Amino acid sequence: MTAKAAWDYAIGMIKVDGLEPTEDFKKYIELEKAGKATTEDLKQYLDKKYKVKQDV
Repeated sequence: MTAKAAWDYAIGMIKVDGLEPTEDFKKYIELEKAGKATTEDLKQYLDKKYKVKQDV
């Protein structure tokens, strides 16, 4: 399965639940589909954006 097909499928599954990916996330998806970003790049972006801050 190509990256494009995989992402199209995944986004379709998200939309079944009435949800929509954010514009930032869609940009990263398009970069990966075009071969300009890797899954690891996307993971790092998401980890940085959604990392839970713990109180010390």
